Formats: sequence, structure tokens, C-alpha cells
Amino acid sequence: MNKVIVIGSGIGSLSTAIRLKAKGFDVEVFEKNSSPGGKLSTIEIGKYRFNTGPSLFTMPHFVDELFEILDENPREHFNYIKKDITCRYFWDDGKKFTAYDDLEKFINECELKFDVKKSLILKYLKKSKKKYDLTENIFIKKSLHKLKNLISFETLKALIKINTFQLFKSLNEVNEKELKNKYLVQLFNRFATYNGSSPYKTPGMMTAIQNAEKYYGTYIPEKGMGDITNSLFNLAKRHGVKFYFNSNVSEIIINDHIAKGIKVNNKNFYSDIVVTNSDVYNTYRFLLKDKRRIKALEQERSSSAIIFNWGIKKTFKELDLHNIFFSNNYEEEFDYIFNKKELYFDPTIYINITCKDLPSDSPEECENWYVMVNSPYNNEQDWDKIKVELKINILKKLNKILGDNVEKYIEEEKITTPLEIESTTNSYKGSLYGTSSNSIFSAFLRHPNFSSEISNLYFCGGSVHPGGGIPLCIMSGKIISDLIKT
Repeated sequence: MNKVIVIGSGIGSLSTAIRLKAKGFDVEVFEKNSSPGGKLSTIEIGKYRFNTGPSLFTMPHFVDELFEILDENPREHFNYIKKDITCRYFWDDGKKFTAYDDLEKFINECELKFDVKKSLILKYLKKSKKKYDLTENIFIKKSLHKLKNLISFETLKALIKINTFQLFKSLNEVNEKELKNKYLVQLFNRFATYNGSSPYKTPGMMTAIQNAEKYYGTYIPEKGMGDITNSLFNLAKRHGVKFYFNSNVSEIIINDHIAKGIKVNNKNFYSDIVVTNSDVYNTYRFLLKDKRRIKALEQERSSSAIIFNWGIKKTFKELDLHNIFFSNNYEEEFDYIFNKKELYFDPTIYINITCKDLPSDSPEECENWYVMVNSPYNNEQDWDKIKVELKINILKKLNKILGDNVEKYIEEEKITTPLEIESTTNSYKGSLYGTSSNSIFSAFLRHPNFSSEISNLYFCGGSVHPGGGIPLCIMSGKIISDLIKT
């Protein structure tokens, strides 16, 4: 039985460990923290529970599949609720929009609130789904960096229809031309943030991103987002994957350009294969000490975030699980984030309130607000000053739209800046998705799931192909499993 060592226990690591165990490998996972999950975990502040990372759960069949490959029924261990409402949207001028999960209801609501023809919305959604369907197997389920995967019928089929992808127009340009309504354009521009990019830079191909929500739906685990981690962790343990916590890996051992194991607390652990879920930049910087490769990885970072965890002593009936309060000048906001590397004074605000579906996450008649604003990555900004100013601007915006004084209801608070994100998750410069997708070449520039120079070394997680977010991190594990032969 070949031995595999996995560095880190994030969702990409768990997916990889489970899949390789199913193929008969002996798998050991080394985690620097005292518990699994990486970004996908929970914290308790007073009587409130919050997610610490991803709050959007879609494509749950990817999680179910991990149970099924080990011949277990996922419903016996992990369950989730499908949301009728995907998100509630708010604008400063009083415009409100409820994005329903049901496609017909969603299109009807678009017609009612934005005065656009149903046929226009339907045409746009069908076109974006076509992009997704043409590229899913090429860009998401397989390695882009293996020639055999690119020379295939699926690739040829996609190339024949390359004009469909609108690669040479920005997402915003495509949305303005096809949607015509400023509210709808802003709503669909938002999906660029799903991979930490700007809708004014990322290519029109990215209209495909919203298919994760629109055609697969949004969900919430019955025991909270942390249960994704817990269920997969317990699944892996039941089948013999070994976990070592409080085990900070300091080096990947390389002999003759072959990965041989890792070093933890000056002790060597040897294996046939090494998989790292550490941020790819930091893997080369600290674990491989490869200065030449580090230089090649210095691409534009994705956006980061500033997060306020607020325990709110009130319930707001107009809010749901996912809520967006839009900036009045979206283009200027992204100019500040990616060009000026600053926070915009009128930011777009995302609020996740899990107690809407999981009442135990907050005390009765209270709510747990996970308030997130997209920000530039850590570039030695004065984050202490920024978070104070940002809180004032957030409250000013929320008070105006909600018609209340939100600040007087805050009884618990924790603030997280890109600086803390960088230090706690080892994400280079605190960027949430590794590199941005602000060019047509981004997918190909993202680091592959294997090393072309070091044998038996593989990479999973959000900083490598196919990207960040729960579904893509899970798929990075599948790609590695397909690459490694028994």
C-alpha cells in the first residue's frame, strides 16, 4: 500500500484524503491547528455562532459523492436544506429584489422589479449555462495542464464555439449589453467576486459562474457550514485516514527532484506521495524554499475581505440567510480594491445570518450577523485605522436602508482584517482565492495540481486549479485522485 501525506485539513485536503483512501492508499493528514477545516469552520462569540469562512453552499452533490465512493449513504451522516430564496438585494435608492431559487419565480420577479422582458432574462441565463456546460469537464473536473485533457473531443467542441465565451469583453461589458438594466447588471456583476475578481476586468466567460446558484440552488447544512468539515473529517477517520493536529509542517523533503515526505518539529515523516493544501505561494516560499518559482508565482492577488461578526439583539424580518447591500458606484469600488489597494467609502456589504435557518446559532429574538466587505489584499495598509472608518461607513449605509440604528443592537463583536486572514490561514497577503481571474489567461496561469519539476508532489485547495470556493476545492481533490495512479 503506497503512503500519502496531506498537508493541511481544509476542504481540499479532506476531499483528497477521502478519494485516495478509496483508491487503497494509506493516508496521513498533518494540520497545524488543533482542529480540521481550515477556512471552513465555526467560532462562538458569547451566545452566538458564526462561520469563519465560506458561507455559500451550492452543488452539494460534490459532498455527497465523497460518501458514496466509500459506499456510505450521505443522508445517514450529512444533511442540508435547499433555500427557496437565494439572496435578498438592497440599493440605497430603496430598490429591493428577492432572488428566488425557482427559475420561473426569479424571472417573474425580474420583470416586476426591473421592468425587463422575461425573454431577455431567459436568453441571458441560457447563454451562461451553455458556457458552463461546454467548459465544466475541461476547466473544473480535469487538469488544464495535461496535454491529453486539452486534446479531446470536449475541447474541440468548445473551441468550435469559442465566440460563445465572450473572452475579449469584460463581464460588465457583456452584462451591460445583454441585460440593459443597471440593477440587473450590478446584480450579475457581483458573481465576479466569487473568485475574488473585478467584473470590469474578468472576461465575459465568467457569466458561467452564476450557474452554481441558478441551476444547482443554494443550501445550508442542517448543523451549519462547519458540519461539512465535521462530516467529511469523521468519514475519513472511519475509513482509516490518520490525522495529526498541532503539527506545523516546516519543510517538504525533496531528494533528486522527488517528494519524499515532510518535516514536523524537526522530525521527518516519509511517504511515497505528498499533497499540499497550503497556499501555493507559501508552499514554495516556506516549504520548498524555491525562490525561482516564487518569482513566477507573483501574479495579481485576488481580493481579500474585512469581516465583522456581530451579535445583534434584534430580528430583522426583511433579511434572509444571504443579503447584499450594493455600493452606489460599483466600478469605483473595484477600482479602489484592485488599482488603489484601498477600501471604498461606500462599499458593497454582504450579510450572512445563519440563525434564519438554524435558530440555535443565536439567542431567541437575536441574530448572528456575518458582515463582509470585499477589500484589497494585505499590502501593509493601516488596517486598524481602516476597520474603524469602515465600521462607521457600514453602519451609515445599513441604517439608511434598514431605517434603524443597527449599532445600538450590537452586543458582541469580532473584526477580522486581511492581516488576520493571512496569519491564521497562511493565505499569501490574505487573498481569499490565491490569484485573481482578471484576465482571459487566468485559468491557465493558476498553478496546476501537480509539480512539473518535482515528482510525487501535488497541490489542492483554493489557491490552485480549479479555484476557490467549496465546490472547486472539492474538485481539486478529484483531479489529484485522477492524476495519481495506483
